Amino acid sequence: MFDIEKIRNDFPMLKQTMQNHPLIYFDNGATTLKPNQVIDAEMEYYKSYTANAHRGDYDIAYKVDTEYESARKKIAKFINAGDNEVVFTSGTSMGLNMIAHGLAYSYLHEGDIILISEAEHASNVLPWFKAAEIAKAKIEYIPLDEKGRVTLENLKKVITPRCKVVALAHISNVLGYEIDVINFSKIIHENGGLFVLDGAQSVPHKKVDVKLLDVDFLVFSGHKMLGPTGIGAMYGKYDLLLKLDPLMTGGGMNTTFDMCGHIGYQYPPLKFEAGTQNIAGAIGFGAAIDYLNNIGMDIIEKREAELKEYAINKMKDLDNIIIYNSDSTSSIITFNFKDVFAQDGATLLNSKGIAVRSGLHCAKILVDFLKTDATIRASLYFYNTKEEIDYFVEQLKKGEDFLDAYFI
Repeated sequence: MFDIEKIRNDFPMLKQTMQNHPLIYFDNGATTLKPNQVIDAEMEYYKSYTANAHRGDYDIAYKVDTEYESARKKIAKFINAGDNEVVFTSGTSMGLNMIAHGLAYSYLHEGDIILISEAEHASNVLPWFKAAEIAKAKIEYIPLDEKGRVTLENLKKVITPRCKVVALAHISNVLGYEIDVINFSKIIHENGGLFVLDGAQSVPHKKVDVKLLDVDFLVFSGHKMLGPTGIGAMYGKYDLLLKLDPLMTGGGMNTTFDMCGHIGYQYPPLKFEAGTQNIAGAIGFGAAIDYLNNIGMDIIEKREAELKEYAINKMKDLDNIIIYNSDSTSSIITFNFKDVFAQDGATLLNSKGIAVRSGLHCAKILVDFLKTDATIRASLYFYNTKEEIDYFVEQLKKGEDFLDAYFI
């Protein structure tokens, strides 16, 4: 049974105020709030069994190893991957950089094509710019349709056997549209390419099965799914991880090295985890996975869909609001007040205790498509409520009068 009152009691941030109003947190696409269970798990490491991982021969170090690898197993099971296919990272950005760097040195060649889209987050654009520079490859774009979606039809128009990598967001972070991953994978593999999936906005919100989707790589962040900041995961098919050059080298990721520069690497995933990792973060990430599993990803996806539909139906009745993605299936709502700069609209909402994001949302190519300088993004999560949405909509109604007064 989904007990929203009990769930909300798990999140200490929901007891906070902002601008003398109870906090309404609608910026879950940027980062989610953390339940006590995650906070306690991370603090327990610092209080009760602090030691380094994979380095000590004493009881506390053994417990750290056990908890650290237990978290990896939880994450692997969560996405239906093998334990040896999940690498700890600092987050989605690091994961994409690791993949792009590794492929630039071990896979891409001069003249090869890397396909992305105009809707991608900076983390899924800039690493590929660098990979193209290193390998002398080319960046090309899958055209967006009239709504800003990346469609299978448009992929088919541009993909060729020269397209060695296709890197796309499962769910875009601005418009919230979801791509048809299974069929994308089929087309990409038929053309001999690798498929890199940015799961930052999907893995926290719905069941993601890497075997069913048949993606070659998947990256996501712990902090967007109740976990700590500074921790994330990179999935790769094991045979690809064996071939991928590591971005970081150092202690823990090698088996041997000598004065002549010969290096022997550990097998994946340790091959990619040089130095001391974010051990507390990994343990907290494992606790976040437990929390999500206890609710159930199907239940989370269904609740978010209900909240999104409820909010959109109310916002559609407002004459002073422009909605850019009313038909997207994710819990992201991107909008603007008519004739009002996005940051000013977000400032109004802040004054009423509502946290939203405004600006370009790190998708700086997409503004050309949207033909607006910036947008406001309200991103919902399962702990949000219809009562919060009702209050939010009431403040949207007052926006025109408030902003007129503000600028006089």
